[in-house]
Amino acid sequence: MILSCILLCLVLMVYSFAGYPALMALMARLRPKPWQARVQSSAHEGLSVVLCVHNAATLIRPRLQNLQECTWDGPLDIVVVCDGCIDGTVLEIREFASSQVRVLERDQRGGKPAGLNLAIPQCHHQVVVLADARQSFDVDALQKLAAPFADPNVDAVSGLLEIASSEAGGGQGVDLYWQLETKLRAWEGQYDSVIGCTGAICAIRRDQYTPLPEDTLLDDVVIPMRLAVNGARIIYEPSARAFDPQKLEPGREKNRKLRTLVGNFQMMERYPDWLLPWRNRLWWQLLSHKCLRLMVPWLMIALAVLSFLAADALFGRLLLAAQGACYGAAMLGLALPKLKLRFLTIPAGFFMLQLSCFTALFSYLWHRRNLLALWQPASSSPSSVA
Repeated sequence: MILSCILLCLVLMVYSFAGYPALMALMARLRPKPWQARVQSSAHEGLSVVLCVHNAATLIRPRLQNLQECTWDGPLDIVVVCDGCIDGTVLEIREFASSQVRVLERDQRGGKPAGLNLAIPQCHHQVVVLADARQSFDVDALQKLAAPFADPNVDAVSGLLEIASSEAGGGQGVDLYWQLETKLRAWEGQYDSVIGCTGAICAIRRDQYTPLPEDTLLDDVVIPMRLAVNGARIIYEPSARAFDPQKLEPGREKNRKLRTLVGNFQMMERYPDWLLPWRNRLWWQLLSHKCLRLMVPWLMIALAVLSFLAADALFGRLLLAAQGACYGAAMLGLALPKLKLRFLTIPAGFFMLQLSCFTALFSYLWHRRNLLALWQPASSSPSSVA
């Protein structure tokens, strides 16, 4: 019985991080589903861009300049939601003095979902690009994001966010995780649809958007999943690139990952029917990509307990020794961040992510009725995202 439980824990953990990506890579190769390419010029078509910002006075001018420098032959409509800004962001936008740029002001900070609910219905064009203030777009990013919408089945497109590699040893494990995640998204998009978009660079059809609950934490997953449940495809286009100047450091990634994981718990509670095969054709992708990963810290705990209970047998002692070596390497990698040895950095990054996943459940249960306040800095703190 103990051996069976140990094997089950190992199988689920391996499937979550290796088996599912391998299966998706195989499915993408054997059963690819290309989207319909455009056969006519899009020069007559317009494009809207929405930025939701809070206290982004130092960032907004170069960001608007970057968007206007992107290649786009048709009309461009840039809508900036200033979400409770008190640092002169609105003045910076108005002094930018471009007919392509409009500003929508909110006196009180409400968060990004509230900003999207306000801005998207007021966009002039059918295809709406969602972006943040801190990042910059590659020159052809808008064209790359818009192209898949020639296929009437496509309602959302996710681009690729490139983040500077971490200089800390422990952060290199996080770098590897991010690289694997981008590969997985590519395979999912080739097979059918990605589970979620990159919030810093994605696009949706305006008329298919429905307002979000304003306390939604994971808008870049909830929006595309709503579209997918209604039958649409969600495409991943890695040639549409955004660049983030912040490095993928362990501390910053820990906070970002914690918010994402708490958002996953919120999403699972609000949309349990997404895991029903007759309700959502992507149910097994959602289960494998999102839900099962939430179980990994608990599987690790169960594996340690079961190995201890089986310590009288050789396999139990070997498992305990292997786990001790992995945890020791992780602790050493976190304690000595300047050591850039892969046998330390990979366990360190994995352990840090699982610790975030472990604490996310308790954060969600403790703060689930006021998550928006939990994740918003004080209004005086500078931020590039509402």
